[in-house]
Amino acid sequence: MITETAVKKPLELIDKFNRRLSYLRISVTDHCNLNCMYCRPFPNTSKLSHREILRYEEILRIVHVAAELGISKVRVTGGEPLVRSNVYDFLKRLTMIEGLRDVSLTTNGVLLEKNLAKIQSAGISRLNISLDSLKPERIITITGHDVFDRVWGGIQEAHRIGMRPIKLNMVPIRNVNDDELIAFARLSFTYPFHIRFIEYMPIGNTGIGPDRRILASEIKERLEEALGPLHPIVEASGHGPAQRYRFDGAPGEIGLIRPISQHFCATCNRLRLTANGHLRMCLLSNHQVDLATPIRNGCSDDELKNIILAAVRTKPMEHGFYGGAAS
Repeated sequence: MITETAVKKPLELIDKFNRRLSYLRISVTDHCNLNCMYCRPFPNTSKLSHREILRYEEILRIVHVAAELGISKVRVTGGEPLVRSNVYDFLKRLTMIEGLRDVSLTTNGVLLEKNLAKIQSAGISRLNISLDSLKPERIITITGHDVFDRVWGGIQEAHRIGMRPIKLNMVPIRNVNDDELIAFARLSFTYPFHIRFIEYMPIGNTGIGPDRRILASEIKERLEEALGPLHPIVEASGHGPAQRYRFDGAPGEIGLIRPISQHFCATCNRLRLTANGHLRMCLLSNHQVDLATPIRNGCSDDELKNIILAAVRTKPMEHGFYGGAAS
């Protein structure tokens, strides 16, 4: 008599709204070498101690487990990830994890140029670089440091050695840098860069109110008035939140990211791992689940999977941030 054995369905990261989660953002540190005006923490927050921050081995274990649950895309962030010691060896080990098809790095670019060879040899070619002005003196105002030449040098060198894609992230703020929208967009005619304009979200003690925000519709209108029509780039779903466009004849492209005016919560596939080992289901929410304590108390991989799966079931439908503070 032939009996059929039930095939156990693999566990997957699917939330209660039937969104399949495949993208994990990993903060390897909360430290940064800049003090950007729109990125200041809430009052009375202090930097994590060395012991509080996840060890690389702990991060890699979480990613191994997450990859078995369907995570296939990872972005390493901070703070500024390149300020953490031995990060390049960590990146190499990260890119070797089975199941990951896309590992990228977000950086402010200050330490980029002198470390590009190590980043590339680690298996990373995709870069997101924060750059909010093309004027050196304005960079000092925005970041608190005279770093434009170093950042631009790193961008140029990354382009020279063939890293692709290179995404430049600009946060336009009214009466601060919004007069540079056209100059940034023009870069797409010269370079194959992805120029991405991100709606400003007033989080923390920035002193910048919502009235300084410039929504994507206004950005697009200004760009088209100055440089001609923007043509949508048709792509498969799941490639991130940016609405992508290209000008006629431009090798680069324009991206509009609308967390305020047209949030992408309904299709969100992302989770965030904080530097101290908390899993956040929404990047703009303070609700989180502690992974560090169970790991340090000796939990098994199966137990860790169950913690992550239960956490995913608490992912909210929307971030609830439409002009005030994140919930």
